[in-house]
Amino acid sequence: MAVTRIVVAEDDPSIRELLVHHLERDGFRCEQAPDGPQALRLARSGADVLILDLGLPMLDGFEIVRALRREGRALPILVLTARGEEIDRVVGLEIGADDYVIKPFSPREIVARVKAIARRANLTLNTAPVLLRFDRLEVDQAAREARVDGVDLGLKPREFALLLELAQSPGVALSRQELLERVWGYEYDGEARTVDTHVRRLRRTLEEHGLAPLLHTCHGFGYKFARA
Repeated sequence: MAVTRIVVAEDDPSIRELLVHHLERDGFRCEQAPDGPQALRLARSGADVLILDLGLPMLDGFEIVRALRREGRALPILVLTARGEEIDRVVGLEIGADDYVIKPFSPREIVARVKAIARRANLTLNTAPVLLRFDRLEVDQAAREARVDGVDLGLKPREFALLLELAQSPGVALSRQELLERVWGYEYDGEARTVDTHVRRLRRTLEEHGLAPLLHTCHGFGYKFARA
């Protein structure tokens, strides 16, 4: 069975949308639930994986897990919680959750954990890697490489992640804060100007390989990827 549908049940819209962005970028199809009743309804309607915040309004995550397991539904459940107490984590696992993550977390960690629990449940991951091409430049998500004329640029992991984020939305301006959340993780509390430093390095590398400017500054806001 291929993983095609993930329900993201989280009442904080900024966290929910951030998770959906990263999951969809990896090839998953997502549906969103801002409260407990909607999460339970979507989970019952054929979800492959449920990402579940324990603190949902109207019906909390514990009750949702109990209801699904009572009904004999075996879909993998990844619990999100802001609660650091061991008892919450233990209870969540004992009543049938497959894994848990404590906030704050990195969206990339969530993607990795979704893939892990899907593998444990013997689900097939329907997440074909993406190869982006822009004339002489290739951005290879599977190999985590950027290449010009087939030659690897040797980007550092964060530089590659930043280039990939911009290249996946050509012509779209992304703010420094958006880039921090998507590349560094929303829990990162460093300076937004670290984005500027990484963009400068990327520009220098790309221009050293004879490419026209691709990373454009949106003054007072952020950056976008676009052909000159």
